[in-house]
Amino acid sequence: MTRTEGEIATNTDPTGSWSLVVPLKPLARAKSRLGRAVGAERPRLALAFAQDTVSAALSCPAVRDVVVVTDDPVAGAALAALGARTVADVPAAGLNAALEHGVRSARADRPDAAVAALNADLPALRPSELARVLDFAAAFPRTFLADAQGIGTTFLSAASGVELRPFFGGPSRARHLASGAVEVPPAGLDSVRRDVDTGEDLRVALALGAGHRTTALCAPAAGRACG
Repeated sequence: MTRTEGEIATNTDPTGSWSLVVPLKPLARAKSRLGRAVGAERPRLALAFAQDTVSAALSCPAVRDVVVVTDDPVAGAALAALGARTVADVPAAGLNAALEHGVRSARADRPDAAVAALNADLPALRPSELARVLDFAAAFPRTFLADAQGIGTTFLSAASGVELRPFFGGPSRARHLASGAVEVPPAGLDSVRRDVDTGEDLRVALALGAGHRTTALCAPAAGRACG
């Protein structure tokens, strides 16, 4: 199944409420666990995941803009072409520091912006499901959504005037709960929870309906096998 909803990214929307921050490692290092399943296609798939994620996010009416934190020039250019704003990972101190840097960048022009961190590896992301997550998040100072395994986190939000306080990495669901963030009820949000780290994850994302960039790389006609 190929996703058709939200395939064309919009430009930044001044009527949207949310600024999203998407962190992305340099492609040469991204998605290392996926290499067992896809081999040399891993960097290209990491970029395709990010492109499909950002495209879907920018197609969500509640999203004003997307800030991508990355030091990869190829990825930065590709995601900027979709309408995202890219900033370098100036702290160079890991995922959570990169997210905090992205939030500062997002709030530089809009100090009162509501912000949310979103994983870059959600190739099946549907704008309608992201909109439901953001609608729930708008009612609380901080919220998060657990990943498909219920261990990690794919989304973390902070309302206007509230610090993000990210605790991503490993069993981050427990840490975000302990930090006081409210958990978004997971029912019906499979596309926002399905991050991709392994071949099996990728098979599930493709079954959900991945974006066209991911699907194209995995198409049998292209001579590539994914998962």
